[in-house]
Amino acid sequence: MFEILTVYHGGTEEIKTPKVNVGRPQLDFGPGFYVTDIYTQAASWATRVAADRKGSPVVNIYNLRQREIRSAGRCKVFAAYNREWLEFVAASRLGEEPWAGFDYIEGGVADDRVVNTVRLYMGGFLSADEALGRLRYFKPANQICILSQSLLESYMDFMDCEEVRAYE
Repeated sequence: MFEILTVYHGGTEEIKTPKVNVGRPQLDFGPGFYVTDIYTQAASWATRVAADRKGSPVVNIYNLRQREIRSAGRCKVFAAYNREWLEFVAASRLGEEPWAGFDYIEGGVADDRVVNTVRLYMGGFLSADEALGRLRYFKPANQICILSQSLLESYMDFMDCEEVRAYE
């Protein structure tokens, strides 16, 4: 049985055929194709990217066969902002490759709400326990990074692309 999850990717262009090798390697989960199951998160990202690129924000909508992709690939799922997540994200942002060997990684975003805490930890100004103490107040905003092109093509289908309307 399929478990279809609607996921979103914010940006400035329609992406019917996503590529995993386009992203920067020093992102939270490596250089894959990132989506989220939270529409407002994708719309917010699209708005930020559009402002930087002087473009129009759009959200690409996909159906992801989540159960299948998780069982077909080498997956890592972080259920919370915990020590393992913190160390993984810090290592990625420092240029290490903790994501190497994974096809699919899912977990919290080091977004505007939590990135300063992560940076303080990375810089040695906070211990892991202090950083996690701060992060416990935040509910993770979900992100999914697909690092395998063949899994992306096999288990995620483009559905639509829509313009982001201004928030009221």
